[in-house]
Amino acid sequence: MGKLHIKKGDIVVVNAGTSKGQEGKVLEVFPEKQRAIVEGVNMVSKHTKPNAENPQGGILKKEAPIHISNLNLKDPSTGKATRIGRREGENGKLVRYSKKSGEEIK
Repeated sequence: MGKLHIKKGDIVVVNAGTSKGQEGKVLEVFPEKQRAIVEGVNMVSKHTKPNAENPQGGILKKEAPIHISNLNLKDPSTGKATRIGRREGENGKLVRYSKKSGEEIK
């Protein structure tokens, strides 16, 4: 399956779907399903019965997973969506870099 281009904690831009143009922080990544949960993106209404933590019950808004093909990393220097590449860093490890600005990510 290979590595994904996004990691938990990245700031991403949605480039397709109903949430197109929105930005958010990646909260969780599911590599086996090729999906990620992004803060404030792809919100769905979940109907819940009354329980101990939610005695009232009702409708909760929560984030649903979104396919990673619809996400692009936000460029650290320009603030726009960018693709990423991998290259060897100064200590011999692979580092991610922005294809737009050439800048290293983290």
